[in-house]
Amino acid sequence: MPLTFPVLYGSVRTERQGIVLANHVAETLRGRGHDAPLIDPLERRLPLLDRMYKEYKGDAPPVLEELAAIYKAADGFVIVSGEYNHGIPPALKNLLDHFLEEYFWRPSAIVSYSAGGFGGVRAAMQLRMTLGELGMPPIPTIFAVPKVGQAFGENGAPADERFAQRFDKFARELEWYAEALKAKRAEGVPY
Repeated sequence: MPLTFPVLYGSVRTERQGIVLANHVAETLRGRGHDAPLIDPLERRLPLLDRMYKEYKGDAPPVLEELAAIYKAADGFVIVSGEYNHGIPPALKNLLDHFLEEYFWRPSAIVSYSAGGFGGVRAAMQLRMTLGELGMPPIPTIFAVPKVGQAFGENGAPADERFAQRFDKFARELEWYAEALKAKRAEGVPY
């Protein structure tokens, strides 16, 4: 069954390396038959958080209205995050914090990366806490990509031959949670 998984990317750096990973994730999900729009804060140019989307009471900036519509149609979210000083990139935190109810009762999946060997797992641990608080519980598996600058060839394909197999397992887990929560949302939510 086709599902909708917005892919939220967190870096706005000039020479960001994770954008290749974020594009690959979105393309791979589309290849599985899903709708997977890439939400890039560099393209969206969100304002720094002053008010949440809901606090605009119908007078939100167009970029927030567009994102709200995408998020409300979502079955789950994929968060692609680098690790900045052992934490979450500020652009990603800003992107996430504009919304709340739009995330409720939908799973999230964390794809983390770093230039070093840990694959951004320290940021992923912080994301687990943040995503749970936002109402989109993360699936158990984290898809970590170490040495992201070397993870893809010039053609955009993963350099690691096991990448596709690892991602397939990760995606199947996300699909399972998304289908289960979608069925439960159709019955109603706890509050």
